[in-house]
Amino acid sequence: MMREHGQARGIEGAIVQRGDADYEAVRAGMVWNGLKPGRFPEVIVRAASERDVPEAIGLARSRGLRVAVRAGGHSWCGSSLRSDGMLIDLSRLRRFDIDVASATATVQPAVTGSELAPELAARGLAFPTGHCGSVAVGGYLLSGGLGWNSGALGPACRSVYEIEAVTADGEVVRCNEDENPDLLWAARGAGPGFFAVVTSFRLRLHRHPRAIMSTTYAFPLADIEKVANWAAGTANELEPTVELSLVLSTAAPHMTKERPRPKVIVVAATAFAESSEQAAQSLGPLQNCPFADRALFRAADEPVSLDALYDASTDVWPAQHRYAADTLWSQADFGTLLSKLGDAVASAPSDKSLVLAPVSPASHDQDLLRDMAFSVLGDSYVVPYAIWDDPAEDGINIRWLREAMSAVEPLGTGHYIAEADLTASPTRAERSFTTSDWQRLQTLRARYDPEGVFHSYLIP
Repeated sequence: MMREHGQARGIEGAIVQRGDADYEAVRAGMVWNGLKPGRFPEVIVRAASERDVPEAIGLARSRGLRVAVRAGGHSWCGSSLRSDGMLIDLSRLRRFDIDVASATATVQPAVTGSELAPELAARGLAFPTGHCGSVAVGGYLLSGGLGWNSGALGPACRSVYEIEAVTADGEVVRCNEDENPDLLWAARGAGPGFFAVVTSFRLRLHRHPRAIMSTTYAFPLADIEKVANWAAGTANELEPTVELSLVLSTAAPHMTKERPRPKVIVVAATAFAESSEQAAQSLGPLQNCPFADRALFRAADEPVSLDALYDASTDVWPAQHRYAADTLWSQADFGTLLSKLGDAVASAPSDKSLVLAPVSPASHDQDLLRDMAFSVLGDSYVVPYAIWDDPAEDGINIRWLREAMSAVEPLGTGHYIAEADLTASPTRAERSFTTSDWQRLQTLRARYDPEGVFHSYLIP
């Protein structure tokens, strides 16, 4: 590995430059997705510690390179991978410290949900980590963070009370309600367009649920409209601690003996409670399905662990696969929205592809949505995922995603920056925020990064 005399600049980590023998392996490793974008940074700095970050920014400025940042590389469109600049890789910043007495934690950006959650649970604490255990907290929290039990706890960024960040001039700053509050506001939702490097997050923790329980139905895909309308209506009767999602997909192997496995609409609810009795009571309204006899599969009030939830996510989004995803907020009801996407799922070139529709993925409590760049932009929310494993099928699967999105785009009111396909349209990033929040982000970028040291949002 070639190093640009890193020690002279005080950089302890590796400096990998385009043209080095191992450049391509390192570049490809910056993106979790098996589908690697054709974008090539000139320099990749693999920070050994937070001390390397100001030095890396100094190096980028001295060479006229714009900076992008990577924590876990889980962005579906690989937004941190940019051409003609520097990528600062934070994947070695994996320390965290939990203070039980104050119910807080200090967490570096590359810590994953599956690393943090068990340590919190062992201490009777919890945090709304991402649904996929391999997601690192860095990009997740910067984008808002729609994770486990968000209906009750709000988006994960709501529980970020302080960050430590390195600005465009290389200054290390603390950001909280009293110091640099504008940067804290932006860090709660700005996503990959954030104009600083966060090296640690300080989190408010929550009481760990003593019981987690799930109820699941799977119905024929032909029943989309009535199932979606029933589930969305029933959601109004559920406690905020019940997370309800609709999924259009191929039936999981345990759901049916039919071969080939049919396409289905799944109603999946997870309750987080203080006891099994309370969890079952919270799931109670879902027992009253007027067409339960139509279900191809049903499992009610099943105890489940957080580890099992993470395992289930891994089954749906396996490693070493190729992915394309996009998001849409809408004011249309789920019946209307999902009916338009049902035809797409029925004709998907890959039987792994799906549409996820979390019902109220953030929170109905407006107090949990204040003081952050992240915004809920509609009453309904959907995420189509193209998932495949053959490189020869890249074109047909990406085209499938774009066609599925075009079917519902006229009903859209915005996108979610964390999973939006920023390569689909130049408007994707702007439409991921309210007009006032977008304008505020631009004003803050001009103040904190007037020379444009940091890359802004990825565009086609």
